[in-house]
Amino acid sequence: MKNPQVIDATTRRWRAALFLFMLATGVSMASWVARTPAVRDALDVTTGAMGLVLFGLSIGSMAGVLASGGLVRRHGGRSVITLGAALLVAGLLVIAGGAALEVSGGVFGGLALFGAGMGLAEVAFNIEGAAVERAVGRPVLPVLHGCFSLGTVVGALLGMGLTALRFPVGWHLAAIALAVAAAGAWTVRAVPAGTGREEPEAADHARGGGWRAQVAVWRDRRLVLIGLIVLAMAFAEGSANDWLPLLMVDGHGTSATAGSLTFMLFAVAMTTGRFTGGPLLVRYGPAAVVRASAVIAAVGVALVVFSSSALLAGAAVVLWGLGASLGFPVTISAAGEGVRNASARVAAVSTAGYAAFLVGPPSLGFLADHVGLRNAMVVVLVLLGGAALITGALRTPEREAGAVPQGDRCAAG
Repeated sequence: MKNPQVIDATTRRWRAALFLFMLATGVSMASWVARTPAVRDALDVTTGAMGLVLFGLSIGSMAGVLASGGLVRRHGGRSVITLGAALLVAGLLVIAGGAALEVSGGVFGGLALFGAGMGLAEVAFNIEGAAVERAVGRPVLPVLHGCFSLGTVVGALLGMGLTALRFPVGWHLAAIALAVAAAGAWTVRAVPAGTGREEPEAADHARGGGWRAQVAVWRDRRLVLIGLIVLAMAFAEGSANDWLPLLMVDGHGTSATAGSLTFMLFAVAMTTGRFTGGPLLVRYGPAAVVRASAVIAAVGVALVVFSSSALLAGAAVVLWGLGASLGFPVTISAAGEGVRNASARVAAVSTAGYAAFLVGPPSLGFLADHVGLRNAMVVVLVLLGGAALITGALRTPEREAGAVPQGDRCAAG
């Protein structure tokens, strides 16, 4: 990463807007997750039927993730963020209406819209964040993802409080939609036009363009290794998001409340790691930091899986969260720095990471049917170990340790 630059007002506003909207998306996601039981009760459906409703989120998310990179290259990040924000708001409002009217199809459709907006915005935000890093010469992506993690903590606490007060879930999600709309409107005005947009080459048109151009970036061996690292780190994060409460309840015999609190501990650890990782990146560089992160996360997962003590397993979740916190943003930053086609490379690695995050962890459920959920988590251990062995791919001449100053904060001016 190049030497730090003096940040002008436009770039400062651009960076702050990205931080704000990532915070808002984290709040919206956690607000939905926290009110899932209330939505299920409102729909009066079985757990299996609720699973089908939740499938709308997966469908929408993957559609958004897969489409985002190509749309950014064609229209620029700001246009994609605008569309993503609109879909997020529309999705939350449709979910709220579906829950209030007790219509399962409405909630399914709302989740599909919400997921599509999330997928579109997330990839576009990684491209924008990488561009800000190149402009200012300092880490931005770890804090950008930290804002999302902070939002999940805020949203979870808000959801728990409103649930305790028996506040109607429809009004709750509608209020969150209005907040996301306000954050999105300010963000779109602050983000410059054209980031990530690429003029198509005549040869690309002759060969069919878009999809081949997306696949072509994977011919770079270094990018393939970076993609494998992000797959492992995103899988470790997504596995905790999907299974940690159930892992503690079924695997260690804790109460449902204790399982939820354990997940909250994981989210706080993730947030802490992303906000405090800047000095470590400055001193040791991304390769060493991600290698240590993978090992720390593996130790945490191993203690959760193999410990016979529920208390020790719960405490080990802190290691799991701290270790998983920096892998995704640091690898995305490495993909887009110091090379041509940076936007295409960032989009490719982001897509790989989000695919692992969204699709990989649910597959553990099928394995758990045969070996148990705790034993199924050994897959996460294997992936983390493999990632630790190939982190040298994150080391480039432009990314020497000590080349960048400490990372920013969400509210940094």
